[in-house]
Amino acid sequence: MKLSYVYILLCADDIYYTGVTSNLDKRLTKHLSAKYPESYTAKRLPVDLMFYTEFTDINFAIATEKQIKNWSRAKKEAIIAGEFEALPNLAKKKFKKFAVSSSDFFLLKSHPETGEIPW
Repeated sequence: MKLSYVYILLCADDIYYTGVTSNLDKRLTKHLSAKYPESYTAKRLPVDLMFYTEFTDINFAIATEKQIKNWSRAKKEAIIAGEFEALPNLAKKKFKKFAVSSSDFFLLKSHPETGEIPW
């Protein structure tokens, strides 16, 4: 059974980088040596490994990496700290703003005999 890893690095510019690999030690060596000079982390050295987790299914690892990449900084810091119970409350919440005026509402009156509201 081959393991895969999802990991989070802290870059020198204080940005979190999330990646996936099948060989964590080898991948970290590549990050630290700037093996690919044009890569994201090569321009942000040094990097520190802050978190990693193992997967037995590479597809699940890739899906998890994509999910974490979309997380807020606070949510990434919670997983790094092992505060898993905080994760649901740190989800990004985007609410649409809209204006409402009193003319947008109307009063429904119940039927005088049955008490039902006509829909």
